Formats: sequence, C-alpha cells, structure tokens
Amino acid sequence: MTQCEFASNHKVTPLMRKIARNEGVSAKIIAKLIAEGKIVILNNNQKEIRNPCAVGKGLRTKINANIGTSSDCIEIKDELEKLEVSIKYGADAVMDLSVAGDLQKIRKKIIDNSSVPVGTVPVYESAVIASLRKGTFLNMTKEDIFDVLEAQARQGVDFFTIHAGINIASLKVLKRSKRILDIVSRGGAILACWMNYHKKENPYYEYFDQILDIAYRYDITLSLGDALRPGSVCDATDEAQIYELKILAQLAERARKKKVSVIIEGPGHVPLHQIPKNIILQKKICKGIPFYVLGPLVTDIGMPYDHISAAIGGAIAASYGADFLCYVTPAEHLRHPTLEDVKDGVIASRIAAHAADLAKGVKSAWRKDKKISLYRKKRDWAKQIAFCVDPKKAFSYRSLFKLADSKVCTMCGKYCSIKLFEDYCR
Repeated sequence: MTQCEFASNHKVTPLMRKIARNEGVSAKIIAKLIAEGKIVILNNNQKEIRNPCAVGKGLRTKINANIGTSSDCIEIKDELEKLEVSIKYGADAVMDLSVAGDLQKIRKKIIDNSSVPVGTVPVYESAVIASLRKGTFLNMTKEDIFDVLEAQARQGVDFFTIHAGINIASLKVLKRSKRILDIVSRGGAILACWMNYHKKENPYYEYFDQILDIAYRYDITLSLGDALRPGSVCDATDEAQIYELKILAQLAERARKKKVSVIIEGPGHVPLHQIPKNIILQKKICKGIPFYVLGPLVTDIGMPYDHISAAIGGAIAASYGADFLCYVTPAEHLRHPTLEDVKDGVIASRIAAHAADLAKGVKSAWRKDKKISLYRKKRDWAKQIAFCVDPKKAFSYRSLFKLADSKVCTMCGKYCSIKLFEDYCR
C-alpha cells in the first residue's frame, strides 16, 4: 500500500509520525492532508531515507537542488561533492539530471550517498539510451520509456518528473501562440520533437495508467512536469501554459484515484506582479495539490545572478502557497554548475523558503529569527554566526578585521547603534 492509501484508510504510518515530529504538526493532520492530496511524502518504499521529506500544506517550504552530469562534465566524484554541499546548506531533496556517463551507476551512487529523497527526469535516460543504441533519441520507443521507469523505480528513486501534459492538443496550442521562447523544458523538447517526428501522441500521456501502476507499486511521487513553462517573462501566464496546467490537473486527479502521490510543477520565468495569480490559479485548478516551482525567475536579465532572480520569485511564490522550490544557480543559462554555484543556489533558495515561511506563519521559522535577533541584541557573535545560513562564510567575514572592542563590527565601530543605546539610553 502507498502512504496515500494508508492515509485514505485513516491509518497513521511510522513514516507519517516521523514527518509529524520533524514538522511539529499532529500526525493525524499529516494523514488527513495526505488523504486529501494536499501533502505528499517523497519516499520510495524500497528503502528508508534518513531525512524523509514531506511537501505541502501547513509544512515548511522545501527546496530541491539539481545535480548530475552533462556531456562536458561526467565526473561522478564532482556530483557527489555537489550532493554533500546541497544537503549541508539545506536542500530537502535532490534531483539527478545526469545525461552523460554510466547513468545507472551515477544514480546508484547518488541514491546510496543521499540522506534526502532523490528525484529524476526519466525521459532523459530513455533519450540517451535511444541515442546510443539507435542513433537518435527520435528512435525511442514506448518500451524504452517504460523499461527506464521500472529500472529507476527498483533502484530507489523517490520522485519522477513526468512530462505528461504536453500532448497533441497542447502542442497545437503552443504552435499557434506568439511566444518568444517556444519550449525551454529539456524533457518537454525531447517529447515534442518525438511527437512531431512520429506524428503520435506523447507516450507519457497516452499510457499514463501504466505509469500510475509503477508509481503505485513503489510508492513513488509523480511530479507532473510543465513542459510548456514560460522561459521568458514575456511569455508568462499565456494560453499554452494554462492549457497544460489544466491537463496536469486532470492527470493528478487520476493519480489520486489510484492512490498515487502527486505534485504539480510550475513556471519558470514570471514577472513579479503575475506570481500571485499563478499560484492562486494552480491551487484552484489543481484542488490544493502541492506546487513545485522552478524559481520562478522574475526577470530575464539576471545571468550570472539568476539565483537572486529566482530567490526573489521563490519567496513571493512560496508566501502565496507554493510548497516546493527548485533552486537556480548563478550558472543558469550559461554552463554546467560548479560546486560553488550549487552552494550559492541552495543558499539563495533556502533564504527564499525561510522568508516565505515567516509570511506563512511557520512557527519554527519565527523561532529561528527570534533567536538570532536576541543574540544580535547581546552582540553574541558566536551564536549569531552559528544560527545563520552560512556560518563558515559569516565567520570568515567577522574574522577578517579586528577591533579593540570585540563586541562591535567594523561597519559602525564605536558608533554601533545597539551598543550606543545600551550605554546611554538604559
């Protein structure tokens, strides 16, 4: 049975209790919201994760970090270091997006070394295998697609991004649109090209029930990918994006009836003023199903600071109800991310999620801010640093300059506002 099925039968599992303890929420509330499809737990039933992750209503905003090889960077060791850094700085889940090297070996290493859930985009591996064995990803078959899904499920993948919303109908809507950037989703582009070449329906859409069968057996969460997400703020909230969202809502309802956990993926590039509308629309159309957003990036001019553009958008999106933020690194649109890029991306996303949790009234977030504020009032630098998002960097900044009075910093020195008030106004 899946966690969704247990919850629907009013049974609270040990995994639900563990999540409840971590979140500071009643286990019965967790079970109730799982049954309603408003919370999911990312955890393949083939294994036990040290730090399982629940995503959804009333919980902390979670963040995901993408790692994995590219055609130019295929060193497993580098990706394992990125995994370690991602978790160290606050990623609640990671996705292996590898497209080069021994994909099964890379994925196994990542799963074996991860204390958090691991997700994938299975169509990547299907396309790579078809290219290697048959000369081009266009020769990919339905059997290739489902062989990969089954193999990844057995290996222990916790959540799949499935681009099932791009079908013949939604592709027609896209083709008649006036978008600047047609498709910026790699998985979406692979499937659109395959559909156009073969003049056939997307196998993920056509055979969605078979995907549900696999997800049910392994209790894998389906993350329904937005192949038609906007890749420019000029394209945001257009007909193609909303048309696909409605398809994803229908597929999500089918998943829920099969007792399969599901989340919906969202944009993308969205200007500030359209973010609330996007979140409210998704929650309405998809009946409160958890929303997983890439950024969203609030401007297209941000590179190589797209992690900042995404953090701005992510904070707003999550404050309006988005549940899961996919990080963006400074390398977005430019190159394969380095270890430092991954660290910067995770930290920016972590700050965005925490800021949103304050707006949502998450008690644990408010406790953290109150603690650091009290330490700041006392000018207890060691404890301030210990509670911040990057203690190592904060310590290096603090240690760079020395003052006679160790209770102040070099910005204000003897004119430290906190010290002045303490000395002369108390």
